Amino acid sequence: MSTLDRVLKYALQLSSEQQEMPIKILQNRHYENRRAEIATDAQQTLADFHTGKFRHQSAQDVISALGGVS
Repeated sequence: MSTLDRVLKYALQLSSEQQEMPIKILQNRHYENRRAEIATDAQQTLADFHTGKFRHQSAQDVISALGGVS
């Protein structure tokens, strides 16, 4: 039996109220991790922009390049 299976087996033995607590903890940690990933990506993108890896473009230019309305 895998670790995940054991965790789920034990979690299902908890009362409904007790089951909610680890669910909320896992959700919050997942959200925190995702926010950290997004922040890291944003910092890298800004660093790339400041080093000249990207050029200034208007929103209209970007839309046009993506095949949107001219």
